[in-house]
Parts: sequence; C-alpha cells; structure tokens
Amino acid sequence: MAIENKTGGEEFDSVFFDSLELSSSSSQYDGNPSPCRVFKIIVIGDTNVGKTCLTYRFCGGSFLKNPEATIGVDFRERTLELDGEIIKLQIWDTAGQERFRKSMVEHYYRSVHAVIFVYDVTSLTTFQSVPDWIEECGRHGVGPLVPRVVVGNKCDLRDRREVPTSAAQRLADGHNIPLFETSAKDPAEKENVDAIFLTLAYRLKSHKPLRLKPPSESDVRHLWKATEQEAVTCQC
Repeated sequence: MAIENKTGGEEFDSVFFDSLELSSSSSQYDGNPSPCRVFKIIVIGDTNVGKTCLTYRFCGGSFLKNPEATIGVDFRERTLELDGEIIKLQIWDTAGQERFRKSMVEHYYRSVHAVIFVYDVTSLTTFQSVPDWIEECGRHGVGPLVPRVVVGNKCDLRDRREVPTSAAQRLADGHNIPLFETSAKDPAEKENVDAIFLTLAYRLKSHKPLRLKPPSESDVRHLWKATEQEAVTCQC
C-alpha cells in the first residue's frame, strides 16, 4: 500500500506504473552511445527493519530469505528507462548498527541524491528512531531539497503492527515527506516496492544538472577496508 502525501511545499507525486521498461543491470544498454545519468539513493533506518530486503526486492525482483546483517554498506544498482531516457540508480543499503556505520558514515552521505528512511511497522522503537535518522542526514550535509521518503516495512504482519498508519502519516506530514507502507516479503507488494524507488527516480530525472560519477577506486577500497575491520571486531 502506498500513501501519497502532498502536504504543502513542492508537489511530490507517488508513482504507479502499468508498463515501464525496467532492468536490473546495465548490460542491456551497453551499446547505447548516450551516457546515462546516475543517481545515488541511500536507504537508512534501524537494524532489522528490512532495508536489505527492500533493496533486493527492487533490484532482484524477489525476497531475500535469511539475509545476514549488513556490515558497513551493501551496494546495488538498477538501470531504468523512463520516458525514453536511461538512468541508473545506485542504491546504498547501510548498516543500522552504530558500530558498523561510524567508520564510513561520511562516505555514504557524500553526493547523495535521495534518501529512503525505513522503519518496521511491527516495532514502535524503529519508528521512533526515524526523526533521529532525519536529523543525522542534516548533520551530514543532506539539504532539505534532496528528495526523501519514509517507508513502513513488514505491513504483511498485520496482527503484530505497533505503528498505526495515522501516527506515521503525522510524522511524514510534519517533515513534508511522502509516506509508503509496504512489505518486501509479500510478492503482491512488488509493484508498491517499485513505486517507492520510481517516485524518487522520476523526481530525480526532472533535475537535469544532477549526475553522479561511479564510486572511485579509492572510495571503494576505503569502504571495503572499513567493512573488513568492522567485521573482525564484531562480537555478534
């Protein structure tokens, strides 16, 4: 279920689609001489809210069973054709636990084009953390004009819900951010998961100057080194 929010300010439409050409890799367009624009989207929220499963559902089209806790950053891409233009979304799935994030937080907030805040509708604590994540974005230079959405995941677990939709809507309205509720696990929700990312993709597509270079070799080395260090020190 996607909830469209247009409270004040600039209009921000939720995107639903009937027939869009979508691809999970760029190989289909390797022969296209036109350079595709690349946009970086970060997915943040507490641990165990389903960030990895959401990104995997969008990029891979299926539910990731028994995912391991993200250590540092997971990086996925999906190439889309929107209104005849090829764009690529670089989706950075970040760890929710502080000890896995602190050594690389500056890297995944750098040059970000859009943000997805995720909470678990069956966990009030994860919902109460959303304002903290919004504040952290501000501390790391993510400006108010950067598109963002709030996503309540695991809505298939209806009998375990702790966060009413009305409370989530009030939070989203207070920050003028669109709200979505969905389930990465439920196959029937696949188009709604896609709609979350496509809403941002269409918004980003309208900003012609934006372009993101692929991560540099030094950045990738730093991220992998930090991830390996955190994995070694993890006592979980």
